[in-house]
Amino acid sequence: MATSHFAPYLQRNEQFAATDAKTHVPEIPFVPFQQVYLITCIDPRVEPAAIVGMQLGEAIVARNVGGRITPAMIRDLTWICHLHEHKTPDADWFEVAIIHHTDCGSGLFADPELRRTYAERGGYDEETAAAMAVLDPSATVRTDVDLLRRAPELTGSIKKFKIGGYAYDLRTGVLTTVVAPS
Repeated sequence: MATSHFAPYLQRNEQFAATDAKTHVPEIPFVPFQQVYLITCIDPRVEPAAIVGMQLGEAIVARNVGGRITPAMIRDLTWICHLHEHKTPDADWFEVAIIHHTDCGSGLFADPELRRTYAERGGYDEETAAAMAVLDPSATVRTDVDLLRRAPELTGSIKKFKIGGYAYDLRTGVLTTVVAPS
């Protein structure tokens, strides 16, 4: 039987569980300590804890291919806004930070053959897949900030929180503000 790749993480969890860190988390699960809702890519090279020093309980982190604003991302954010409005109406509102990065694997959506075979497999249709490619993170993050700001599902909430867009350069490790939070 092969050794599990996850086994070292179980050992690390034992070490974590032995500390008091698990008791230092927000009382309300949708109100993180730093009032940040971070949307970023699933790429393991873009780990929020590493690139911005994010700690347990500081933010809600949502990840998908490319860190793109999709209907699923909008539904999740809408749910958190709904909870906030109905369960904690007097609490401070969060800031949404969208991070796209250089050398993103979603850029492979620009390859027509990969896109076609992915669509045939049941993934995104070819047009949607092509639009998902992050080739220029500064451009795509602007697009996604705009998409989020115009999402009809968020119309009632959008004035309550800020949205900012950022580009992360894998080579330099630098995170740059592309769209200032507003």
